[in-house]
Amino acid sequence: MVVCACTTFSCTKSNDKEANENLVLSNSVVQDFTDAKESGSYSFRIHVGHHSSDCKGQCIQINGTPTHVNCQGFGHYCPMITSVSLVQIGTTVTATTTDTFDLTTEDFFLMPDRSLYFYTDEKDNLVFLNIPEQMVYRDSTTLQFTLTGLFLTNTPAYSND
Repeated sequence: MVVCACTTFSCTKSNDKEANENLVLSNSVVQDFTDAKESGSYSFRIHVGHHSSDCKGQCIQINGTPTHVNCQGFGHYCPMITSVSLVQIGTTVTATTTDTFDLTTEDFFLMPDRSLYFYTDEKDNLVFLNIPEQMVYRDSTTLQFTLTGLFLTNTPAYSND
């Protein structure tokens, strides 16, 4: 028996709704099953950053000088995947990177606000992990970043722009 599968592609421009749905789906949390001992091990799939012209090259202050840093801050120009360890105590959630340089080689990272699809609960409700905008600094000992103030909702808290 021979099975033939055909795939066709269309070069039509997608509408804004489809683009937004794809952007929400591309911003997600995926559980890592590579190390069974670390049940809080996940990967963030996020899109961040913008062109320098979008902030006139002055979106961040470094040593008192306004400048632009590629693949940081608002926008969705750069796709990234970074491994994190999630810890929840009560309603407070933190995420600490477990890879050293996936986000950046800089000692800081300007994390834009993001709502990441996390899972679908037992009542078929979507659950999002929301990350408020924040400047995070690399820990001098572990060399990792820790994102704070994360929270869960059934609808995205942020537009991911």
